[in-house]
Amino acid sequence: MLWIPIGERIGIGTVVNVILIGVVIDLTLFAIAWPFDGLVLRWSALMAGVLLVGIGSGFYIGVGLGPGPRDGLMTGIARRGYSIRGVRAVIEITVLVAGLLLGGTVGVGTVVFAFGIGPLVQLFLGRLTIPESSEAR
Repeated sequence: MLWIPIGERIGIGTVVNVILIGVVIDLTLFAIAWPFDGLVLRWSALMAGVLLVGIGSGFYIGVGLGPGPRDGLMTGIARRGYSIRGVRAVIEITVLVAGLLLGGTVGVGTVVFAFGIGPLVQLFLGRLTIPESSEAR
């Protein structure tokens, strides 16, 4: 509903994001069923995961088929002159605090993601966006 006042449009990417993210996460957790023992392996997996989400966000938002729910809010607000990294950080920190207030837990990974994903999305979105062709206009 927050998209309405900022004029974001729902696309096929929006719908696919909503439907597939949970399924892909469940399948990935099923496929990677080994325990992450050791601090180095756990930190490496955390950092690789945040990096992959940043790259994936740059790819799927950059093709212009419609952003996911939080990504649409981020791009809509950023289009008004704010940085992607700042907007995404505010969104993620707001969600983190709301989850905490609702009784959820906050771990190191939650905090790393909340503060790290904004700069990564800005970096990769700038490099992976496909320019709109003159034929598509």
